Amino acid sequence: MSTDPVASAPWPSHPADSYVFLVDASSALEFEILVQWIDEHRPPDAGPIERIRLQPSRRRRRVRPRPESLIKSVLAGSGDPLLVPLRVVWMVPERDGQRAVRFRDVPRFGDPRDPDPVRQHSIYSRFPELVRVVVGQPALVSEVRQRWNATGADQVSGLAEYIAREAALTLEVGERRLRGYRYKVPKLVKEQILSKPRFRAGIREIARRENRSVDTVERRAERYLAEIGASHSPFVIDLVAGLIRFLYTRGYTAINYSPDELAGVYERFGNHPLIFLPAHKSHFDRLTLQHILYENNRPLNHTAGGINLKFFPIGALLRRTGVFFIRRSFRDNEIYKFTLRQYIAYLLEKRFPIEWYMEGGRSRSGKLRSPRYGMLTYVAEAYEMGVTDDVILVPVSIAYDQIHEIADHTREDKGETKQKESIGWLVKTVRSLGNRYGSIYVRFGDPISMLEEFGPSDHTGEAPAEIEIQKLAFKVAVRINESTPITPTSLIALALLGSGRALTTTEITEYLAPYLAYIDDRALPTTVELDLDKPAEVEARLELLTGNNMVQRSDDGAEPVYFLDPDKAHAAAYYRNTVIHFFLLPAVAELAALEAAEVDGDGTELFWEQVLRIRDLLKFEFFFPTKKRFREQISDELDRRAPDWRAAVEQGGGQAASLARNLNPLVAHWVLRPFLEAYAVVADVLADLEPSTEIDRDALIKRAMGLGKQYQLQSRIQSPESISKTLFENALQLARNRTGGLTGADLVVARQALAAEIQDVLERIEAVAQAAI
Repeated sequence: MSTDPVASAPWPSHPADSYVFLVDASSALEFEILVQWIDEHRPPDAGPIERIRLQPSRRRRRVRPRPESLIKSVLAGSGDPLLVPLRVVWMVPERDGQRAVRFRDVPRFGDPRDPDPVRQHSIYSRFPELVRVVVGQPALVSEVRQRWNATGADQVSGLAEYIAREAALTLEVGERRLRGYRYKVPKLVKEQILSKPRFRAGIREIARRENRSVDTVERRAERYLAEIGASHSPFVIDLVAGLIRFLYTRGYTAINYSPDELAGVYERFGNHPLIFLPAHKSHFDRLTLQHILYENNRPLNHTAGGINLKFFPIGALLRRTGVFFIRRSFRDNEIYKFTLRQYIAYLLEKRFPIEWYMEGGRSRSGKLRSPRYGMLTYVAEAYEMGVTDDVILVPVSIAYDQIHEIADHTREDKGETKQKESIGWLVKTVRSLGNRYGSIYVRFGDPISMLEEFGPSDHTGEAPAEIEIQKLAFKVAVRINESTPITPTSLIALALLGSGRALTTTEITEYLAPYLAYIDDRALPTTVELDLDKPAEVEARLELLTGNNMVQRSDDGAEPVYFLDPDKAHAAAYYRNTVIHFFLLPAVAELAALEAAEVDGDGTELFWEQVLRIRDLLKFEFFFPTKKRFREQISDELDRRAPDWRAAVEQGGGQAASLARNLNPLVAHWVLRPFLEAYAVVADVLADLEPSTEIDRDALIKRAMGLGKQYQLQSRIQSPESISKTLFENALQLARNRTGGLTGADLVVARQALAAEIQDVLERIEAVAQAAI
């Protein structure tokens, strides 16, 4: 490419009798460069030329007269001139194959993409190759008028205002082609949303319903748009990219992912808006995905963030890298809900990628939390408006060898108050990254098409039925789980928790051998090649865990042994739970086989009753498929592990018991016992309430915490991680679902029946634990 800026863009090839150049210039020099470009590129036979200065996109200073009045003069004239947007772009010097701002640039120059007038002259004279002219997509006045009429924009703004706005937008597209697609950022968001007929109609309807003036509702909606909207800055995007690299390399060795896998998503679905839906384990989740997108020159996501992260200065940085902040509660605020819906619809219409966490917050237990449906419903509503012909949901698993927030997660899961995000919290977080936590692993699940799930848009804006939204969220969660890689840390935690005692490296290697065979047989995803069949590799992993004080080591005997301090059981359970879903089927099958052993004769009916009973007990913990599909999965699991299992179940008695004992590895005791023990605690709390007692959820959780600690001291609980706020909350959900409520005299029998059912399952879990010794 030529280093002469006036030769950096061709004259528009669109045939025209005359030309109107819409010039975006922030300084006299920029205007001079653009005039020079016009003069030097003008064909000899070109018709009359007129120049109109737009309001500058950088260093905004009002130009006089206003461009809209000049555009109106053009519109009032005869002929059909070609409108040609024109802008000067200041490039960043190329270093290491990239054009990006570095921290060392800031003290000397500020933002190289937006130099002040003095620096502009210096750059233009010394480095003309950094100065480019961008020509936006030209269009005849008649073509623009036709588009304007089709949008119905005449209800809000005139054609001249529409032309000025569209010129600025098409220049953004042209500039993006020069700078790179990672800088695909929205411009004039408020102006575009406010000008849409559907927005105006919605404002009028709310004003009518709430008996307010249209102006009052519109002003409030504008304030909400300013409060919600992200405001990407290429300058800040570059600087934060360097900051992310600095932060993650302090604590992590690498971010492991497949660029080809990411590229495949864009190649297959890049013509549609993409919705990235990661599992939420850490505050590093968004930074990790942002780093990957930046490194691969992909547009950064618009990420829904909690208002708790809006504190200074983090809130400003996050907003300028794509976070839009949502209030935690706005149930009765119709104007806010409407504004948020319109913002989501705008992002989808313009094909900006979006990201949020369906769980609503970070998992404190390690496994996926139940999804929340609000944002997914808003996206489905926008799809049904017809703003896009499809929306692609991309499940994302982000796994860690270790996470730096594990201590905070476990404290909160034990019932302690969550630490509020603040400057002090931020400093503490950065300091904690001085430890070594291994690597981060990102995997992309198979994308899901709303077109395929819901069919073509009906253009009504009505979201699909709630059950359909729930099914879609369920499918996303399942695909996140399916793509979640098994880490060495999760298996070591599994061994130490499952055995319940201190182990040598040799014993851990032996304990894990059948699990490694199971993982290999089912071709389950892993972070790396699992070399845990080698004691040396096990020892290396253990040393990383002892270095962060999760695992304890004793050298008092002939050979070192590794064990878990009871206070660290929650941390170990966190890592184990990240992969626990892979072992759910065999756990249920083992307990069902024991149920079939209760009869002498055909135990098939009891077997399937137990399968569905456990499915119902744990429906607030795991993402179960339909009953029919779950039965098929159980059958497939046993076909693989014990091909003659049906005969054993049909004979019942000793044959079924033998089947349950001989499945290898036995897993029900460590997969299911922590959940059922937690449920048993809550069931006992509810069963002991006086019939007329009225008590709120928080008080019930507090009682369950106290009773759980008592049961642990009395050895009535085998799993310390059962004393868990997360599990107690899910147990209360189950109790409310089963009994129709939590308190009341008419619920006593139902609560007692639930407690008895849980104890019955726990007895079979103990039988599996004894067989596993």
